[in-house]
Amino acid sequence: MAEPGSESITTELAARRTGMAFQRTRLAADRTLMAVIRTSLSLIGFGFTIYQVFRKLVEAGTLKRAEAPVHFGEALVSLGIGMLVLGIAYHVAFMLGLRRLRADMTLEGLVHGESLFPVSLTLIVALALLAIGILAISSMAYDVGPFGLH
Repeated sequence: MAEPGSESITTELAARRTGMAFQRTRLAADRTLMAVIRTSLSLIGFGFTIYQVFRKLVEAGTLKRAEAPVHFGEALVSLGIGMLVLGIAYHVAFMLGLRRLRADMTLEGLVHGESLFPVSLTLIVALALLAIGILAISSMAYDVGPFGLH
């Protein structure tokens, strides 16, 4: 026979575990976005470096032409930007869905709603990298901006 009040304690513990599971899921989404950032940063960085090196070799007269490596560098930067856009979109959609589910469960009394989901610092970094990537591809394509060659 169960002790008096043990059912309410069990329910309380289950609600707390569910609330912590939401936090773990949110952190897992942040880690996934960090992996996207890391890969995008590598693509953008390598692409921009390849582009710059071969452009400088042409300017120095070491090479007569370098269209293929320059286009490859532009492609890597574009791929990094595209991957970052998709990663950000996925992260935002996932987090909005998670917030909706948590709000519904809070209304049903299945989870406590005291803790908020703050804006992800990882998302802010991803947006900053996206801006830098867009500046980089703009300077590569139009030879303007802070990363311009001339």
